[in-house]
Parts: sequence; structure tokens; C-alpha cells
Amino acid sequence: MNQTGIALIAGLGNPGKQYIETRHNVGFWFIERLQRQYQIHFNLEKKFKAETGSFLFNGRQIRVIVPNTFMNLSGQSVAPMASFYRISTPSLLVVHDELDLPAGTVRIKVGGGHGGHNGVRDISSRIGSSDFVRLRIGIGHPGSERDVSNYVLKRPNRDDQAKIEDSIDRAIDIFPDLLAGDLQKAMNSLHANKQD
Repeated sequence: MNQTGIALIAGLGNPGKQYIETRHNVGFWFIERLQRQYQIHFNLEKKFKAETGSFLFNGRQIRVIVPNTFMNLSGQSVAPMASFYRISTPSLLVVHDELDLPAGTVRIKVGGGHGGHNGVRDISSRIGSSDFVRLRIGIGHPGSERDVSNYVLKRPNRDDQAKIEDSIDRAIDIFPDLLAGDLQKAMNSLHANKQD
């Protein structure tokens, strides 16, 4: 249980039209779905190198950030915004693609290592802690480490895309529990789903 709840949501991806539909950008896909659900309006904030917005949940303002930096520099956006609004690390939620989970699987994790994810690595480094919440959206693994860079920067096939979009919908369904800080309830709901 996170007593404070989530106060800042960061969706990770690469900027630019050529990356929109790639696996590495599923964090952005999630934010687009969240934007529709909570009717979030985004503005460019140059001081954070990002598009930012907010919405109200149970009387609390929840801030959302979509970095305009490349993935491996995500911390250049997330860390300054967290600092500016004095958001504690446990109240930060980072949404990102996860190679170690099959497409169609979504998991919640609190703290721990970056697992080779450059965006998570940069955020941990720049805020000086890894104790934030992660929403890990599975994209599957190409099977060989040398194929990873090419794999994440390509569009998933139709079957995997449908699975990823379904996993995002299921994450949106449990999002109120996640925002409220009831991480265990959110995890149980996600992890009990047989599609995972």
C-alpha cells in the first residue's frame, strides 16, 4: 500500500512520427488511452522538455508528463517536474514497454533495477532513487540480445498489437486502485487475469 497515492504519471517513448507505432512507444500509447479516459489536455512545457497535463481524481490533482526527449534521456523531463512539484519518488508512476513480458501481459512493480530499460535507468539516475512505481507493458522479446534495438523500434504485428492494446485497456480498468495507492489490490486484479 502506498499511503500517498500516485501524483505524477510519466509515459515513456521516443518523439517523432516515425516512432509513434513502434513497440518502444507503448508508454505513449497508454497515455493516449488515459487522455481519452480522463479528458486530459496537454501543453508543451519547455522547462520540462515535455508535454504535460493533469486531471482530478478523488479531489487530488494528478499530473501527467510525456517527455519530448529520446527514451534514454527521459529523466531530463521527469526529474525536473517531480522536483518542481515536490512529488515524492513513491508517488511517481512510470509507464514503459517491457521486453521480459510477453505481448498482452501488464505488470506493476515497485522499485528494483532498471532491467536494461534505458528510460527507467535515466530516471533512476537523475532522481537519485529507483523507488518509483512502474507499469510494465509487455512487448515480448525477439529472442536474441543483438536483435533488441531493431525489434523495439519496429511496429508489432497485428496479433501482438491487439494483445498490447487489450493489456492497456485492462490496466486502465484497475487504474483507480493504482492512483489511490492501493497497489496490492491493483496488482491482484491484473495478475489474476487469465489473459496474462
